[in-house]
Amino acid sequence: MAKAQLQARGTPWSRPTRRLAALLLAGTVLATMPAMAQQKVVPASSAFQDPLASTDTETDTDTSATGSTSGTPGTTGAIPARAPMSDEDAARLVETTPGENGAFLPAERRTERLNQREADLDNVRSNFGNPYDPIGIRLGTFILKPSLSQGINHEKTKTGSVSTSRSFWQTGLKGSLTSDWSRHQLTIDAEGIHQRNISGTGETEPKVNVNADLRLDLSNDTIANLTAGYAFERESSSDPNAINGATTQSGVHKFAAGASLKRDFGLIRGTISADFDREVYGDAALQDGSKLDLSDRNFSAGTLTGRVGYALSPALIPYLEASVGRSFYDQKRDSLGYERSALTLGGRAGVEVDLGEKLRGDLGLGYKRASFDDSRLAALQGIALDGAVFWSPQRGTDLRLGLRTELEPSTAPGQSGYVEYTTDATLTHELRDNLVARLTGAYTWRDFKSATAIPNQSVYLAGAGLTWNLNRWLALTGDVSYELTRQRDTDDTGITRAGIGLVLRR
Repeated sequence: MAKAQLQARGTPWSRPTRRLAALLLAGTVLATMPAMAQQKVVPASSAFQDPLASTDTETDTDTSATGSTSGTPGTTGAIPARAPMSDEDAARLVETTPGENGAFLPAERRTERLNQREADLDNVRSNFGNPYDPIGIRLGTFILKPSLSQGINHEKTKTGSVSTSRSFWQTGLKGSLTSDWSRHQLTIDAEGIHQRNISGTGETEPKVNVNADLRLDLSNDTIANLTAGYAFERESSSDPNAINGATTQSGVHKFAAGASLKRDFGLIRGTISADFDREVYGDAALQDGSKLDLSDRNFSAGTLTGRVGYALSPALIPYLEASVGRSFYDQKRDSLGYERSALTLGGRAGVEVDLGEKLRGDLGLGYKRASFDDSRLAALQGIALDGAVFWSPQRGTDLRLGLRTELEPSTAPGQSGYVEYTTDATLTHELRDNLVARLTGAYTWRDFKSATAIPNQSVYLAGAGLTWNLNRWLALTGDVSYELTRQRDTDDTGITRAGIGLVLRR
């Protein structure tokens, strides 16, 4: 019947021709079987898989058409390895990834995620962690990282041709407690230093510092912070307000509390904060064994600050800031009869920069003024330069630059005080994975605002140190520094310090 149909169509097929056609058909089927075996079968549930997983449909189709495979030779059904995600695809994914409560992330949160992703790819330790970082102790939903240090130090002080020296043991206790919550965060940092002289003469310098910060993530665009702190230190003998000839300077207790609220209104960033500070001064011990009461220096102060910024980009935010504060002394008049309570006003313009782990910081320039209740005291005012910049030019090298301006009231009769400008720098560099070198430097300029032309004072500080991490729990430290205080018509004072220590941490 088939032969009759072929003859009817006018296409006579002989038996050799039919055999040749059958061989060609079989060869074609055999040639396409390897390509068919390489096709990927996508299950119906693939629509609910990780959005990072790519089906690569077009690539697989092209591979099937050419008959080539990217799997292991000799392996049937091998799936080609997924190509790495490009930065453009990663940015698109972050922009379309829902944030908290199903809302899409704002611009600055998207940048934060991209920066974290960049750090994970760029940081060679990101997948395995630093083997010399302490892992801490888990306490419920908190992680505690304590450390205990013990060292021996030597200090030499020289003023003009008179010099004194002492050797002392220094014990330090430091720790941080951080919450491990899915939302909000509480951080508590504490540090204490105790010194005990073992030879020579000199004043010990105990220190205590405790700070707590509770961050409340009210929404994707609103963050609140509640802070509290306490600090204790002994007033330095080189401080302009120190008591001349005292064997032991006053101990200063400092209390702090604050609250701030930050809100993003699209490209507008607004912040309002309120801070409360209190300082309490202890007695100073004189050479004759008596004590001098300094309670007339006790005061409390409150400050209200507002800031408005505009996001030119998530990494560059210029801002304007204004503050108003009021200080109240416990005693209306001090021991010399002056009313030192004051009203403080300030304003500045600055910029916030966040370029990831390479460069970030906040720098502002403005003006501060403090006017006292006593008309006999001139207003204390000056240009204010404040901020901090962090720069990492290469992996393992970090540089921090800081600027600070403070208005410091005086205790001398007829003197309103001085404006203190401080700039400091800290450079750390990993010589090896377990060996870190430090260089520090600072300069302080005290500009006295008085009619009696008190000479301005300069303080220079330079230091170096090494930390050798023996393992995750033990480290050796060594530090050396030199501090020079210089003032016209007064002998220079130089302090040299050197010490070594052992740090035990968990």
